Amino acid sequence: MLGAVPDALGNAREGYELWRPNREKAGSKTTKALVALVLLISAALILIITIGGLDRLQGGAVILISIVYAALYILFAFLVVARWQRGVLPVASALAIILLIFALIAAPAWFARDKDGLTSPALPEELLGLLTLVLVPVQLALIAIAMIAFNQNWHVEEERPIGGERPDEGPPPADDRAQPAPAA
Repeated sequence: MLGAVPDALGNAREGYELWRPNREKAGSKTTKALVALVLLISAALILIITIGGLDRLQGGAVILISIVYAALYILFAFLVVARWQRGVLPVASALAIILLIFALIAAPAWFARDKDGLTSPALPEELLGLLTLVLVPVQLALIAIAMIAFNQNWHVEEERPIGGERPDEGPPPADDRAQPAPAA
């Protein structure tokens, strides 16, 4: 009975292979693509806001944090798409909550800079404020989609015979209806 369970290294017993049934569902594939898309949109928005407001951002720490955020989001998108890593999803959600708070605080400051006598950054202040506001619903979407994806159990493994049918598929059900007697 001990051989019936895959070992800790993810190896199946002889004559069987491991498969992940939840990764084959259309909903899981769609959610995975949406998570990656929202992560990449977030990274692009962060980089546009950072580069566009580079002249007016206070201190190198803000710039460094923005670049690290964008790099992490790009890395997370890669891990989700290429490796089905669901472990990064709660981390992405937590980072999205923090970024959402920063965006809510920073957006009014960009709009407040649109006055005479203040030097303008590379992009207009109104555009930077708008992009910062757009970041808020994008982060809300990231939190929601990442948590839905996390609950899809991409990590679940099952054994199936090599080249055989999946456990949930079997031979087609027999037709139990009574056959009419042949006409004589």
